[in-house]
Amino acid sequence: MRTRRTPTWIPATRLSATRLSDGSRQSLLLAVMLATVGTLHFVVPERFDETIPDEIPVDKRTATLASGVVEVGLAGGLLWPRTRRVSGLASVGLFIAVYPANLNMVRMYWHKPAVRAAMLARLPLQIPMIVAGWQVWKRAS
Repeated sequence: MRTRRTPTWIPATRLSATRLSDGSRQSLLLAVMLATVGTLHFVVPERFDETIPDEIPVDKRTATLASGVVEVGLAGGLLWPRTRRVSGLASVGLFIAVYPANLNMVRMYWHKPAVRAAMLARLPLQIPMIVAGWQVWKRAS
């Protein structure tokens, strides 16, 4: 009698969260974050449109939707072991590429001290995300 094997591309069902390796846990956390934020690009695109600096010569809605597609795609790639490594490195590129939008939000809200403080506090949070993507790239086989 053969036992049915759970697909390896679903790490949360294959192993309990406490038994996930550090690399798999990190991949799962990044995937959840990217899938959530990527989905929000489609649910409330106007929030993301306004963060794109005017100096970047693109249609803001197109850029918002494209980045949502990329984020959801990377989330899927981080869950599948065969694409985890390349998705980790691509997520590093994404986190670096969206940094100008984060800087623009500081500029947009400079006249509102409380919001400006929150936007400034957010800037360093990009660093752990870049590091996490890099570690997924290095650890994935």
